[in-house]
Amino acid sequence: MIAILKYNAGNICSVDYALQRLGVEPVITADPETLRQAGKVIIPGVGEARTAMDHLRAHGLDRLIKELRQPVLGICLGMQLMCRHSEEGDVDCLHIFDSDVKKFVPQKHEDKVPHTGWNTLSGTRSPLFGEAPEGRFVYFVHSYYVPVNPCTVATTDYILPFSAALHKDNFYAVQFHPEKSGEAGAAILKNFLSL
Repeated sequence: MIAILKYNAGNICSVDYALQRLGVEPVITADPETLRQAGKVIIPGVGEARTAMDHLRAHGLDRLIKELRQPVLGICLGMQLMCRHSEEGDVDCLHIFDSDVKKFVPQKHEDKVPHTGWNTLSGTRSPLFGEAPEGRFVYFVHSYYVPVNPCTVATTDYILPFSAALHKDNFYAVQFHPEKSGEAGAAILKNFLSL
């Protein structure tokens, strides 16, 4: 069973449809026992860090997520919530990855925030990416980023190089939206499902 964590963040339906296209019928749930029993857990997210963390804490999901032992995938806001602290709402997060989430600061006129659209992955080194070649395009929408750190397993360059993907133990995370990234994104989701 694949569980998609239900919390007050957007984009859950897009992830649900993407998995259905791969022949998987996920369960969308916030039930602790269902999440513990799932073979894989996905934490999607479009939203604001403080509001999301307040919701997770109010429902005890912050502790539950850190206790999960199966493969867990955080997407976009889901990845940022797995970090130590976010500048978005100045909030302490789950502290799975020992890195802070920073706001993009434009350096020149053409730097637009949020970073929106297609960009490439480099330095990929994780089972999420399989044997795929460098330079695949994936789809991003975000104003905050995770700096490159020891858990970084893929980078993207926009204003500065940042973490496009993180991995530590059973926790995987991507800043981009695999569910909106065409064939490359479908391949990444498929790789996660086969972990």
